[in-house]
Amino acid sequence: MKALLSQIFPILYGACFLLLLWQAFRVMGKGFRAASGTPDSPPRPSSGDRTGRLTIHPELLDAEGQLTQDDLLTVRFGGDQESSTPPSEPS
Repeated sequence: MKALLSQIFPILYGACFLLLLWQAFRVMGKGFRAASGTPDSPPRPSSGDRTGRLTIHPELLDAEGQLTQDDLLTVRFGGDQESSTPPSEPS
């Protein structure tokens, strides 16, 4: 049994290595294709284009599935360039 495992292990190791290497090249290829486009060019439409669709996060829904009317907390980090007046007060 030990002899069989010592023969199979290098084959499995090599197969996993080749699979991971192939996936790494696929991912890097996608990144290079995305980076080769100019920033001013419009993005290519994909089959799952969500342009114009509204996404509502589940945290914003109440028990009945409606948008919550509760006040929401926000976090601001130091160095923000926006004014510090709350949105309810006119600036």
